[in-house]
Amino acid sequence: MHTTRRQFLSAGAGAAALGVLGCAADKSEKRPPFTLSLAEWSFHRALQGGQMTNLDFPAAARSFDIDACEYVNSFFKDKARDQSYLDALWVRCHDNGVRNALIMCDGEGDLAHEDSIERGKAVENHRQWVDCAVTLKCHSIRVNVYGTGAPEEHAKRAADSLVQLADYAEPHGLNIIVENHGGITSDGAWMASVMKLAHNPRVGTLPDFGNFNMGDGKQYDRYKGVAEMMPFAKAVSAKSYAFDEKGEETTIDYHRMMKIVLDAGYHGNLGIEYEGDKHSERDGVRLTKELLLRIRAELA
Repeated sequence: MHTTRRQFLSAGAGAAALGVLGCAADKSEKRPPFTLSLAEWSFHRALQGGQMTNLDFPAAARSFDIDACEYVNSFFKDKARDQSYLDALWVRCHDNGVRNALIMCDGEGDLAHEDSIERGKAVENHRQWVDCAVTLKCHSIRVNVYGTGAPEEHAKRAADSLVQLADYAEPHGLNIIVENHGGITSDGAWMASVMKLAHNPRVGTLPDFGNFNMGDGKQYDRYKGVAEMMPFAKAVSAKSYAFDEKGEETTIDYHRMMKIVLDAGYHGNLGIEYEGDKHSERDGVRLTKELLLRIRAELA
């Protein structure tokens, strides 16, 4: 018989209580410098090609012994408020012993649109994903702050929309986080300015190691950009593309990048997000995980 969501929540509360007691009993146990989650985009080819569905993602995460899922809304776009679907997904999570971390939200309108009506529609469109994330017990939704106009005005509009969503999410303890995702959002200093304008504890960043293409052939320095966003980070995306025979990422200096992440005081999830085509999707995830675990062992 399937476990219901209510039973799962009850069991989770009991496990949490035992965890607290365990911590009290053994304070000498050292916490790892970071934990791992898996971004669903790592399997975008399989998902887009019909070899996998969103309901299969919890089992995919567990197959790598990863217990936290980062979803992409485009893979269950019409299911944000479909309770029967979300219950089915919750059962898959329970059966595979995984928890839900966040939902990456795309295609719901420009939160920094110059037209206030369009901007309002975008805010409203994102609220369903706040509701979905609450149902799935995520800690955040990731949004984009696309728009046009002068950078300063763009930043003000972005901050205003983020605060509106944060106010909607706050009663549920949910965060609204922004990823560097192309164009001006790949400018780390600009992203930091948006965070300062929002000045809201429920608003933060999701620094991605890879997305620093500003358009017109211009690339923002990835290490500088991550460093600028890390003070506001509530999640981090460990993007990867390709690996050499030693298991090192060939596009990103992961050792340098992880020093930036940890020097900022971040000790949460590193979301594995393989986006290359040199390796299979499963091999790309495996190689990224192995590299992160090697770095974690060195740090420990």
